[in-house]
Amino acid sequence: MSDNTIISVKDLNLYYGTNHALKNVSMDIYENSITAFIGPSGCGKSTFLKTLNRMNDLVENVKITGSISFADEDIYAPSVDTTLLRERIGMVFQQPNPFPMSIYDNIAYGPRVHGIRDKRKLDQIVEESLRGAAIFDEVKDRLKKSALGLSGGQQQRICIARALAVRPTVLLMDEPTSALDPISTLKIEELMEELKKQYTIVVVTHNMQQALRVADYTAFFLVGEMVEYGETKVLFSYPQDKRTEDYITGRFG
Repeated sequence: MSDNTIISVKDLNLYYGTNHALKNVSMDIYENSITAFIGPSGCGKSTFLKTLNRMNDLVENVKITGSISFADEDIYAPSVDTTLLRERIGMVFQQPNPFPMSIYDNIAYGPRVHGIRDKRKLDQIVEESLRGAAIFDEVKDRLKKSALGLSGGQQQRICIARALAVRPTVLLMDEPTSALDPISTLKIEELMEELKKQYTIVVVTHNMQQALRVADYTAFFLVGEMVEYGETKVLFSYPQDKRTEDYITGRFG
C-alpha cells in the first residue's frame, strides 16, 4: 500500500444471484483526491461504488468475494459496524433526496442520531456543514423552512452538507449532477475541488468531460470489468486499452 492509499480493493467479485456483476476488480484509492468511475450504463460503476460502504448489503442475493480495506481494516469483516462505516464513508445519490423536514433538521439529523443534543454544538455543525457545501449564504435566513422548497442544485448541496455533518473521511457520489442544470453542475464541480482538500472523493459520472475537469484519477468500467485505471490526464490522452480509447473517442457507449 502506498502511503496515501485510503481504500485498497483486491480481487473483488460481486454476484447478484447468478449474474457476475463485478469481475476481479483491484484498485487503490488515494487520499485527498477525486477518483472518477466512467463507462456506459450498466457497466458496474455504481455497483462498485456501493461496495465501498457496503450499500449493496441492502440488496437481496448479493454475494461478494475479495477484500476492501479502509484505514487498514477489511470492511467486509464480520465485526464491522456498517452504521459507523457509512458515517466514515458517506454517500450522495444521483437524485437529490433531502428529508421532508427543515434545512436545519436535515443537517442536524446525523449528529442527533449519534447523540449530539447540545443546541450550540448542533448550530455550529449545521453552519460548518452548510458552509462546507457552499450553500450557507443562500439558506441562512430560511433554516427552519423545508428543504424541499429549494431548487434541485440547492437540494443536492444540502445532501452534501448532510453527508459532511457526520464528519466522514470519504465521500462517495453517484452521478451527483446528472439531474442538474449546467450552472448547478458547475457549482457542484467547484465544490468537489474545494472538498478534496479535506476529504477523499469517489464519483461515478456518465459525463466524460466532468471526469476530465475534476478527477485526479479515472477508472474505466465495461461489463463489470475495470478495463483501465490511472491518472485522468494520462488515461484520456494515452489510453492503454483499445476499449478505453473507443469509449473516450465516442466510438461506442
